[in-house]
Amino acid sequence: MQHRLAILDDYQGVADAFADWSSLAADGVAVTTYREPFSSPDALESALADATIIIAMRERTAFPREVLEKLPALRLLVTTGMANASIDVAAAADLGITVCGTPGSPTAAPELTWALLLAIARNIPAEDSSLRVGSWQHTVGFELAGKTLGVVGLGKIGRRIASYGQAFGMDVLAWSQNLTDEAAAEEGVRKVSKEELFRNSDVATLHLRLSPRSEGIVGEPELRLLGPDGILVNTARGPLVDQDALVRALAEGWIAGAAVDVFDHEPLPAGHPLLSAPNTVLSPHLGYVTRESYRQFYGGALEDVKAWLAGSPVRLISA
Repeated sequence: MQHRLAILDDYQGVADAFADWSSLAADGVAVTTYREPFSSPDALESALADATIIIAMRERTAFPREVLEKLPALRLLVTTGMANASIDVAAAADLGITVCGTPGSPTAAPELTWALLLAIARNIPAEDSSLRVGSWQHTVGFELAGKTLGVVGLGKIGRRIASYGQAFGMDVLAWSQNLTDEAAAEEGVRKVSKEELFRNSDVATLHLRLSPRSEGIVGEPELRLLGPDGILVNTARGPLVDQDALVRALAEGWIAGAAVDVFDHEPLPAGHPLLSAPNTVLSPHLGYVTRESYRQFYGGALEDVKAWLAGSPVRLISA
């Protein structure tokens, strides 16, 4: 049987560098790579109508039920990582589409989080730009040692961030809906309420999965509690934060600044208000974009395809 495999959202054009897709030719698989995001669901459905296998890079392209229903040939949908809120896994099961995931790097996103925090603490992007046009020292940064770090979500990433904060001499607080005193104590951090975390933190950093329960979990009340000296860091998911409230918080000085890697709509459209908001460090969802991470993502995706072709799919994701 012939198969058409579509690799989506290869923004940097590197998919071929991290997995040997040509090895699938012997199994009758023709591979097409798409670098640009689709302009609309209709464009996606037209381009992928005959694709039997799709490789989705994280949550760059959404696959709700109404899209899956218009991909009649699709039989295998692979997402990089083991969770993808943009795929309706239950709908895929109803339509006979197998969904598989891949390994991922445990360190890429935490390291990017800390890079953004250091960048905003010491005003590095602003000073870099200033230096390049002949200026010298315009800002005064702050040190992390002795400050309080609030970690929202003490999972795999949140635990690493807590340890980074401790290594930098910070007092670490944590909160999430399901966090227990015992789990917090194991990491050497203090469990507090959400309100206490935002009121008492110098820096609040978000590390929750996006779900109906967590969407908009940071809004005007939390930002006002964080206060005029507080910094918000979000490398998790854009919709965790009310972005209208965040824009107002930055413009009106409710908080001192924000370091953001994730947005409600990605790629971030031209003219988005965050692009002109003061006291920000912004990056284009780079949390997982490392050579090490891509080797696991694309290499794992290739393994998934070969296992499925052999009749023994691996790393299955179910609703």
